[in-house]
Parts: sequence; structure tokens; C-alpha cells
Amino acid sequence: LVRLVEFGGGSVQPGESLRLSCEVTGNLGSAGCLGWFRQAPGKEREGVATIYFGGVYTHYDDSVKGRFTISQDKSQDNVRNKVYLQMNNLKLEDTAKYYCAAARGCYGFTGFIYWGPGARVTVSS
Repeated sequence: LVRLVEFGGGSVQPGESLRLSCEVTGNLGSAGCLGWFRQAPGKEREGVATIYFGGVYTHYDDSVKGRFTISQDKSQDNVRNKVYLQMNNLKLEDTAKYYCAAARGCYGFTGFIYWGPGARVTVSS
């Protein structure tokens, strides 16, 4: 069983920063991936950033490149891990509910089958 829970959502002004964190419990295997997705009001869920368990390869949506950074703390037993999303220079269009996700294998933003309940991020002036 894989469980995820997000922390760190909130309300900020444009240009400010926010950091989301997610605790992931459960073994995803050596090819596992962690990621962040978001869903804005009235829109479909979209991928934001992913990171492979090795931590070397990351993937970002073009809309957040240069502003968001995904990182992870990988436990030795690969059972309890953390993934973070540092969001800088936030824009109004970043307002959404952000979801932490996990996969036993992924390609880009596909393959994610485990999801957290979500954390709301609101950017407003």
C-alpha cells in the first residue's frame, strides 16, 4: 500500500515563494517516480514536475521551468520518502490544487497511479 500526504499549501502574492512537501510511505521499487500535478478551477489536471527515484533525472512542464524545483529525500529502505516542490516567482496562473503522486515506473507525466488528497495554492494580489 502506497500512501501520500501533502503539506505546505497556502495563499501568497504574485512573485512570492511557497514550498510544498509530501510524505510518501510504501515501496515503489527501484524504478519508482515521484511527481507533482495540479488542477486549476475549471481545468483538467496537469503535470508540473517529476523526479526519478535515483534523483538524477527531473522533468518539468514548460510553464514552470526556471521557477519550480522538485527534489526528494530518499530513505535507505525505500519505504518512507519525501518529495518537495519549491515554487518561486509564483504567478496568478499557478493557482490550483496541487497533488503529490507516485508511480512504480513513469515516462514524463504518465504512469502515476498513487495520489495524495491535494494541497491548495492560491496566488492573488
